[in-house]
Amino acid sequence: MTAKIIALVDGSIYSESVCHHAAWIAERTQAPVELIHVLGRREAPGKTDLSGAIRLGARTRLMEELAELDAQRAKLVSHRGRAILEDARAIVDRDGVTEITTRLRQGDVVEAIGEIEGDARVIVVGKRGEAADFAKGHLGSNLERIVRAAHRPVFVAARAFKPIDSVLVAYDGGASAMKAVDHISRSPLFAGLAVTVATVGTETPEIRKGLADAQALLKAAGIDAETRIVAGQPETELGKLVDEGGFGMVVMGAYGHSRIRSLVIGSTTTEMVRSCKVPVVLMR
Repeated sequence: MTAKIIALVDGSIYSESVCHHAAWIAERTQAPVELIHVLGRREAPGKTDLSGAIRLGARTRLMEELAELDAQRAKLVSHRGRAILEDARAIVDRDGVTEITTRLRQGDVVEAIGEIEGDARVIVVGKRGEAADFAKGHLGSNLERIVRAAHRPVFVAARAFKPIDSVLVAYDGGASAMKAVDHISRSPLFAGLAVTVATVGTETPEIRKGLADAQALLKAAGIDAETRIVAGQPETELGKLVDEGGFGMVVMGAYGHSRIRSLVIGSTTTEMVRSCKVPVVLMR
């Protein structure tokens, strides 16, 4: 079975970007795309008792009307979910992808991913969800939960799709950072892209050796990567590197004890993912 590209779509302005990025990945990897829309528990169709505290003395007709309204709402929510999937499919199809499937799921998005990611090569998700226009300073409420739970790379799509020809790898010497480099060396997604492996912080013999090892691994895969060590704080310097270098994508490890990693997954939202205007691929 060919590993699929799982793309999570909702009603947000980020969904079109998710579709275009999924199609771009599919074109480079020759993998099929599966588009998924998850109906949260609050909106999923079900037997919801809306009568509440009106049981005492309530007229039967009123309770019947409430039940009917609930059924109508559930039907509309399902129709909306299918419409979102149909629109997403049309976008991916126009981008030239021939193998496309759609799936409407119910329940929690993280649980849904856990059930289906076994045959996935990457999970594509928007940086923010349906409240994006009203909460521009915040990440999507499910993004951190998805990254924590996923065992596959998570591709966080920016607001708009732009052609990608260069990649910045944020390297901190940790295990998942080298795993990210190994993934780049093996994946056709990165073939032909200009790759720079960079560390932000203090230059040490260990960091220099780690960068040299990363460079050698990529070179063995036919990728002539550059390496850089930039002094300063990761919170600000990584973003500057992306902007000044014109990189089209950032790849970094999602777990670890270093300051770079704690930016991504920790008690606070990541400044890097929040402010970065290009896609970020997070590796466990």
